[in-house]
Amino acid sequence: MVCAFIVSAVTLILPLGAGYITKNILQGNSPDALNQIYTVGAVMLGLVAIHTVCSMFVDYQGHMMGARMESDMRRELFEHYQKLSFRFYDEQRTGQLMTRITNDILSLSELYHHGPEDLAIAILKFVGVFFILMSISIPLTLIIFLFLPVMAAYAFYFNKRMNAALRRSKDRIGDINAQVEDTLSGIRVVKSFTNEAVESNKFAYENSRFVASRREGYKSEAYFSGGMIAFTQLITIAVIVFGGAGIVNASLDLSDLVTYLLCVAILVEPIHRLVNFARLYQEGITGFNRFMEILEVEPDIQDAPNAIDVNHVQGHVEFRDVSFKYKADHNYVIRNVCLDIRVGEYIALVGASGVGKTTLCSLIPRFYEVTDGQILLDGRNIRDIRLRSLRQNIGVVQQDVYLFAGTVYDNIRYGKLDASQDEIVEAARKANAHEFIMALPDGYDTDIGQRGVRLSGGQKQRLSIARVFLKNPPILIFDEATSALDNESEKAVQNSLEKLTDNRTTLVIAHRLSTVRNAQRIVVLTDNGIDEQGTHDELIALEGVYANLYNTQLKL
Repeated sequence: MVCAFIVSAVTLILPLGAGYITKNILQGNSPDALNQIYTVGAVMLGLVAIHTVCSMFVDYQGHMMGARMESDMRRELFEHYQKLSFRFYDEQRTGQLMTRITNDILSLSELYHHGPEDLAIAILKFVGVFFILMSISIPLTLIIFLFLPVMAAYAFYFNKRMNAALRRSKDRIGDINAQVEDTLSGIRVVKSFTNEAVESNKFAYENSRFVASRREGYKSEAYFSGGMIAFTQLITIAVIVFGGAGIVNASLDLSDLVTYLLCVAILVEPIHRLVNFARLYQEGITGFNRFMEILEVEPDIQDAPNAIDVNHVQGHVEFRDVSFKYKADHNYVIRNVCLDIRVGEYIALVGASGVGKTTLCSLIPRFYEVTDGQILLDGRNIRDIRLRSLRQNIGVVQQDVYLFAGTVYDNIRYGKLDASQDEIVEAARKANAHEFIMALPDGYDTDIGQRGVRLSGGQKQRLSIARVFLKNPPILIFDEATSALDNESEKAVQNSLEKLTDNRTTLVIAHRLSTVRNAQRIVVLTDNGIDEQGTHDELIALEGVYANLYNTQLKL
């Protein structure tokens, strides 16, 4: 900002130097006129050098300041994303969220750099040149400043239109990103159904909406910038006409008119800066509003003020009259569930699709918050436990396996970041993954591609199981963990699961009932809640819901 003030001051001084030469030296008939001109010229060259150095400093440091602020905001938004619950992501599109953290904040960087600089320089130059112009000719200056209220009204109107258009444009960019992300994520499905043309049409539709939103924005911007340029040219014409008339009427001399015209040129420059600031402000404030929309979303699952960390978790989980629905106006997914899971017990949750098995398990690590009732861990309400501490003691293998881009080693180590190579290999052995890993081109150092695309479904599932084995938590949740395995691998993993469940509380969700025959207790869920409980043999003897499900699967 200091350099910006120096730049403004030098810009104001240079016309005064030209005025001094024309009025004091050339018209003064000084015998030493040539030396005086050279002296003033040398001073002006020195000022130009200072102006250049300061301008370069403002340009470089200003942009770097903007980049650092952009980086801070991007980090803050990313960290906020990670605090938000599954409920938030259930209602959002990834492409839109990516746009808010990239394009929107990029426009803010330019505003943060140029905004204060443009305002400071423009105001200083504007005020400075106003006093210079008033000292030369008060009537001429008043004529010029009659244009300013009209210019301000014109600028305000089209700025408002630009703001609305820019908002629509940013929304459309988000829609394009969402469409691209959706198509590329499912590219194998697209190709398998030969629906490339369908996806191209979807993209073309979003692209055309973007162009339409840009059209209105560019039209307003064209009217805005074109009108402002026209006003500045009218000011110049007014100075020439009325200044010429002043010379004719002997109220102004030629040297004053030359200085006046140079100062008017300086007056035009802060106007352009203000125009540029208005454009940056509209882009930046639109991005800022979208940034704040997300930042102001309060995480619906947070640590209680008096929440504590838990150590030496035993694994006693109890559901007390637990009910849950995803939204206030939705129907209950789970209603009045009471379930006491003892320490180290191996529980299987079975039932038809949609009865809430996965949802029930998602409530334990507080991926969602219970609507009514309580869930207790070792006798303590899970709401009184810090989220990080709670989730560190729970291992989850979800039905939809997700692997990160990187190596096999990196993906297994995700379960315990400080794990040794031996621990990782041991976890892979328990998940029956070691043999296929060693058959890969680079073993544990093999890059598996985005989302593990270079692995089969069963291989990806076993890596995700190995990741949880490495975490080695006291509570395990397996949501269809063996669904993608062949019979031989499934048998091996089942044996590993049974070894791992020793002294660990384990919940297994399974559609294939043959995989949970050895569970200590099978809990049968229906739309009405828990319908049956017992061992496999006990439930078969009841000839109820479980027996019907089991016999139906045997016939398939």
